[in-house]
Amino acid sequence: MTDKPTHWILTLICEDQPGIVHAISGAVVKAGGNITESQQFSSADTGTFFMRLQVESAIDRAGFEAALGPVTSHYSMTWALDVVGRPLRTLVLVSKAGHCLNDLLYRQRAGQLAVDVPLVLSNHNDLRGLAEFNGVPFESHPISTPGQKLAFEDRVIEVVEEHDIELVVLARYMQILSPELCAALNGRVINIHHSFLPGFKGANPYKQAHARGVKLIGATAHFVTSDLDEGPIIEQNVVRVDHSRTPAELVAIGQDEESRTLTQAVKWFAEHRVLLDQSRTIIFK
Repeated sequence: MTDKPTHWILTLICEDQPGIVHAISGAVVKAGGNITESQQFSSADTGTFFMRLQVESAIDRAGFEAALGPVTSHYSMTWALDVVGRPLRTLVLVSKAGHCLNDLLYRQRAGQLAVDVPLVLSNHNDLRGLAEFNGVPFESHPISTPGQKLAFEDRVIEVVEEHDIELVVLARYMQILSPELCAALNGRVINIHHSFLPGFKGANPYKQAHARGVKLIGATAHFVTSDLDEGPIIEQNVVRVDHSRTPAELVAIGQDEESRTLTQAVKWFAEHRVLLDQSRTIIFK
């Protein structure tokens, strides 16, 4: 037992079947716990049960795990136990655009985002000042040859292992990750892109959108997979625009949506509210 109650987060995934909620509730009672938040979902598509609990208990981790053990074993659960509000160790990759990085680091400093960023890694030097202003170390390594790209990804893996990184965020990092890196970090990399894909690709998508009279601008945050920009979606936002907007105004609106959407996705992930159901996500808001 501990002197002060700990606020725990418990996430559970298993095959859907009767008795799960009753069994978990009993294990929480056995651990002297009080459930302060409870959400669950049964996926008819995959036959999978998902649950997220927040529990206050004076029992320590070992005791809580011991109480849960018989239930998680009986139902063959994939489960995780963490402390509410613990900062998630997060590596951020960037290129030249700073709007997403700025929002992430500001909200971290303001206590609005439970992440700990030990390093910002980039293929350009443009955002060094922004990172260092926020007290975060910054490294830049050029990627102009296949060998340099391989070395950059090797450095990503080094940082992940050195700092025990739990999440990698591509905050407008304008490089495609190799299938090998995607596989090594499966389920731990979040990317952001504008809503014009696949319609307006390449340079100046907002100029293309302006020329076509686009009426909606948005952004999508998703997990990274080897299928480019097709990973499970975590969050999407959209805002309506009209013919009066200039290309520069569309860019500003789009950057706001990208920042907001990426930060929200990272926040949910850091709070263990994002669970994978094959090619889609379950979000316990």
